[in-house]
Amino acid sequence: MNFGPAAAAVAFLLVPIGAQAQSAPGEEAVAETAPPSELTVSGAATIASDYRFRGVSQSDRQMAIQGGITVAHTSGFYAGVWASNLAGWGTFGGANMELDLIGGYKAALGDGATLDVGLTWYTYPGGADKTDFAEPYVKLTGIAGPATLTAGAAYAPKQQATGKWYEAGADAAAGVYTDPGDKDDNLYLWGDGAIALAGTPITAKAHVGHGWGQNGLGPNATAIAPTGSYWDWSLGADVTWKNLTFNVSYVDTDISDRDAAYLRPSFSKGQDGTGNIAGGAVVVALTAAF
Repeated sequence: MNFGPAAAAVAFLLVPIGAQAQSAPGEEAVAETAPPSELTVSGAATIASDYRFRGVSQSDRQMAIQGGITVAHTSGFYAGVWASNLAGWGTFGGANMELDLIGGYKAALGDGATLDVGLTWYTYPGGADKTDFAEPYVKLTGIAGPATLTAGAAYAPKQQATGKWYEAGADAAAGVYTDPGDKDDNLYLWGDGAIALAGTPITAKAHVGHGWGQNGLGPNATAIAPTGSYWDWSLGADVTWKNLTFNVSYVDTDISDRDAAYLRPSFSKGQDGTGNIAGGAVVVALTAAF
């Protein structure tokens, strides 16, 4: 049974009666309102044709289901979690899942500019040892007419997950460590641009990034910057309707089959030595925000 309308009517009648009972003669009643919350909670769920991390497939060029939630305080501090399924190059066993723990601070700089500093802790629940790593980041976002521009840097300090344990894929396949326990760092710089097309639900988007790291394989035969130094980029568009966003993007890197040959069989589709998981591809995704 639905009590909504009746309850609303009772509340409407009782509030002014109670307020008048508290008012002094000749004074108008003032309704009490709850103070605005200092916390906001937001999130999103996505289904994508591929999970590309800095241009490289983490889902073996297969479908990925992803989701995240963020709690933000009016002071500018925020914390959140984000997760995705993994396969192939990105698989570490266990839940075959990436779970990112994120915390940071956003500050408005005026004239539409925002500074965002924080840290992402990449974890792989139940997966192989020494895969988790921390990566601080900084982002500066500004508005220029209809365009939103972002420049960012992420730096992972020396740690085992980003070290060079294997010189080549053949060593990893044979289970022979070249330098077990090695620690290395990783730097990633990127720029993003988005332009809303006036009178339409379409936003054109572009991204370019460059990563520098070790040029072998880490303790679980992966690396944040395959080949040590490479470019990635994407061009695409969002189409938004209410809380839904449909994205189509072309994603690519400058990692050729020849460049990545020494990393195989690890760096390949199915980890079988064939199929470039850093090659160009059209990626589609549907996101529901809440």
